[in-house]
Amino acid sequence: MANGRPRGSSLFSGLILIFIGVLLMMHNYRGFELGHVLRHWWPLLLIFFGGLKLYERMACSRSNDPGASRITPAEVFLVLGLLALVGVVVAVEGVKEHFPDWVSGDTTAVDLDVAPEAVPANARITVRGGHGDISVRGSDEAEVRVNGKKNVRSWNQTDAQRVAGKVGVEVVKNGDGYEVQPTSRGDSRVSVDMDVVVPLKSSVTIRNEKGDISVADMGTPVSINNGNGDIDVRNTIGDVNVDMRRGDAKISGTRGDVKISGTGDSVDVMDATGNFTINGEFVGPIRAEKVAKGVRFVSHRTDLTLTQLSGHMEAGSGNLEIVDAPGNLTVRTHEEEITIENAGGRIKVDNRNGNVEVRFSSPPKEDIDITNASAAITLGLPEASSFQIVADCHSGDIDSEFDGDSLKKTTTQSGDSHFEGKYGNGRGPKITLHTSYGSISIHKN
Repeated sequence: MANGRPRGSSLFSGLILIFIGVLLMMHNYRGFELGHVLRHWWPLLLIFFGGLKLYERMACSRSNDPGASRITPAEVFLVLGLLALVGVVVAVEGVKEHFPDWVSGDTTAVDLDVAPEAVPANARITVRGGHGDISVRGSDEAEVRVNGKKNVRSWNQTDAQRVAGKVGVEVVKNGDGYEVQPTSRGDSRVSVDMDVVVPLKSSVTIRNEKGDISVADMGTPVSINNGNGDIDVRNTIGDVNVDMRRGDAKISGTRGDVKISGTGDSVDVMDATGNFTINGEFVGPIRAEKVAKGVRFVSHRTDLTLTQLSGHMEAGSGNLEIVDAPGNLTVRTHEEEITIENAGGRIKVDNRNGNVEVRFSSPPKEDIDITNASAAITLGLPEASSFQIVADCHSGDIDSEFDGDSLKKTTTQSGDSHFEGKYGNGRGPKITLHTSYGSISIHKN
């Protein structure tokens, strides 16, 4: 009978050791931030532990030995010890990131010495960095040129020169393309800043782990994948694709589509002849200005589509502002204060827990549909407007500066309000407004 008892403690100990070991091994590879993973996914440890103990209790009940599934003191000390080990690794990671001088000493900068490499004018070029800033710009010459600095953190000059001597940058042919990369990326004390000049019509992909990236004057599409750092792209011909995890992004003067995904801080896109698509979670404001083919913004809270944007848009800190959008506008969100001014196409807004204000400087020509909850709706129209309107307000009042024989307002004893009718000459667009536990205000601009 003793041999038939489930070895719960051994099973749990083995699995938890494997799990923590995999995490620590992945931490040794750049791009995997153990602290970030644990901050968001630490409850999985409890789920894993609870699921295993539940399995053990079921197995023990079948073997008529319920005591074998008890949590032993050894298991508790094992979990606490491994969590303490992971905590030390995360703490060291944080100190290295925020206080690098405490652990690495002073920084010595050494010039890069890289021979130019002749490449085809339309070559496919990949720039791979580790830690350090990367700058890429286009040139009329059919070659790759690299300048920059090797930055070494060390306690003395002699050691810094020795470490720097082992680090360089190479341009190597890989299949039908070329790669620009540091010869050594495994030493955390070293960062390499690269200023790379490539043919104007070459196709460029940039991959970096930590550091700022800037791209200018390219005649073809650009693709960027950055882990931690700011991104600046300007005066390019072709699409710009950015995948980022931390930092600001600024894209300007691009003759093509712009696509940004991932996570980060603020995003600015200006003067794009294509469309701007952003998909992810960004802490800072998202700004767009003069995007010819419109904006598509998707996050866990907001789903926005603009078919054109001749003015500007800004989203962030619980506010969404759109000014001068000639095309159609659709937005579904919550807990946002929404302001829309001078939209030229159809408007459809679905919001809750945030006021919605829509203003027109000229009479609207397309339908307007606004649904809100627990917040107010304000609509401003020129006096010369013509429209058909149906407005409903649950547990709230409707106030309108537009009146006429065909406009009728009714109020129920329970506090609901209804406003319906036609105003002006001609048919005009249809306006549908609905909110609950808030007011509706329709006024003349």
